[in-house]
Amino acid sequence: MNSKQNSFKKIAFLFASWFGTGYSPVASGTIGSLAALPLCWIVKEFTGFWGVFLAVLVLFGTGYIATKKVLKYTEHDPSFVVIDEVLGQMTTFLFVAFVPSSWILFFLGFLLFRFFDIFKIWPACYFDEKINNAYGVMLDDLAAGLYAGGILYLFSVYFLI
Repeated sequence: MNSKQNSFKKIAFLFASWFGTGYSPVASGTIGSLAALPLCWIVKEFTGFWGVFLAVLVLFGTGYIATKKVLKYTEHDPSFVVIDEVLGQMTTFLFVAFVPSSWILFFLGFLLFRFFDIFKIWPACYFDEKINNAYGVMLDDLAAGLYAGGILYLFSVYFLI
């Protein structure tokens, strides 16, 4: 492997692990989701819906590329790969990009995403179990984020959080 390929491999591992947070010895998905929240807040606060939407697209694309590279050297969906959790958290807040931010909104968004990420309601379970590549890794968390975002939106409408 030449130095350029080795550099890309290191960058892919760094990004896929969300700058090392995925290497947490316990609950790496939860830690990765927590580490995503500052980015979610910044993007939501300063760019609104279209910024969050663009961030979801960028995270999906770059996360796919990084995960694809990592999977060349590891088993399917290694626990240190948490870029998919970052994508899922950002997707969750897409639904409430126009709602004023509060700690309750972010706390509930975090909990909802973790719930749907852990329990993998269809089609997330399909993506997780049947698509054994970088798309599967990314899509199950995208689905969890869509579910969490929908529920978070309903909470924001009906409970004015």
